[in-house]
Amino acid sequence: METIIFATKNKGKIKEINAILADMNVEVVSMEDAGITFDVVEDGTSFEENAMKKAVQIMEIGNKITLSDDSGLEIDYMDKAPGIYSARFMGEETPYPQRFQAIFEKLENVPEEKRTARFVSCIAAAFPDGRRLVSYDTVEGIIGWEAKGENGFGYDPIFFVPEKGKYMAELSPEEKNAISHRGKALRKMKEMLKKELEK
Repeated sequence: METIIFATKNKGKIKEINAILADMNVEVVSMEDAGITFDVVEDGTSFEENAMKKAVQIMEIGNKITLSDDSGLEIDYMDKAPGIYSARFMGEETPYPQRFQAIFEKLENVPEEKRTARFVSCIAAAFPDGRRLVSYDTVEGIIGWEAKGENGFGYDPIFFVPEKGKYMAELSPEEKNAISHRGKALRKMKEMLKKELEK
């Protein structure tokens, strides 16, 4: 069984990823599980740059195939902010409810049709032999008027998914994986990985 490191300390992400890659003969472990404490400085100007930088640097330390994702929330009315700065929006230590409040204030009195937003996910894979892969996907929605739901993490409670009539954080893990940006990008990456691992 191939061990793949996923460059994250977020246990929620590892759970999501293992569920999607469950039928492959791989075990996905976090940086913590692999004993890696290195912090990659995410100073790229795009999701792809950040994802690839993380994958390559962690692969060089762990010497195993490494996956990394850079994802974020783009709010059209806010010129696509917070975008690549989603995790650091208002400072890394700021609790999400405070961030939600700031976003609601910026969108106060903004009608539904102008509250369009999307979650973006870019997944990069770095192999010790120099091979590199990238997949990318999005999920469209609108910024809601309140935070709802107990599932998911990050900005899920304020992201309303019109096709489901629910907030992202109200979806079950299975429902979320079926439509989420990371779920879709991961399934694309899974197909690429299968081909590469067969070589």
